[in-house]
Amino acid sequence: MNLPHFITPNFITVARLLFVPVGVYTLFKNGGDDANWQYISWIVFFILGMSDILDGNLARSRNAITEFGKFLDPVADKVMIAAAMISLSILNRMPWWITVVILVREIGITFFRLSIIKRGVIAANKGGKVKSTFQNFAVGFYILPLGSNLFWFRDGFMAIAILLTIATGVYYVQSALKADR
Repeated sequence: MNLPHFITPNFITVARLLFVPVGVYTLFKNGGDDANWQYISWIVFFILGMSDILDGNLARSRNAITEFGKFLDPVADKVMIAAAMISLSILNRMPWWITVVILVREIGITFFRLSIIKRGVIAANKGGKVKSTFQNFAVGFYILPLGSNLFWFRDGFMAIAILLTIATGVYYVQSALKADR
């Protein structure tokens, strides 16, 4: 990638964290019911999600994978998804139980990662990446001003995201515990 050298993967991850409030602001703009601002919010969160792909590709292409990046990147993902889901639930556009289930898993895994960090950071695996992709798309469908005739699609996508969230959480804990033996 031909980006300026000062733009590092960790720089992009930190920038992503700093721009999450912009996504939240756009979600609440005009009471959260303005379709134009919903599209703008979707674009902001889409760009934030794409920056996750960019920082990963950049880290691999520059051989710049760091322990800091392996830890902060998933935290940035969780902050972004949490901010969007909590905002959508406050706006009554996403049921709170969905937000709670996903965030309990995400926060639980984050604390678990912190508790085992002395043994080294466990990087995200493919299952975690698929889970994150489904979460991002599912939340994106809740951000967009979809007609009620598409709620079945949005809700079905979220159901898959919830199942992947739970399954990958269990797998992550099991893998970490097996590695400890």
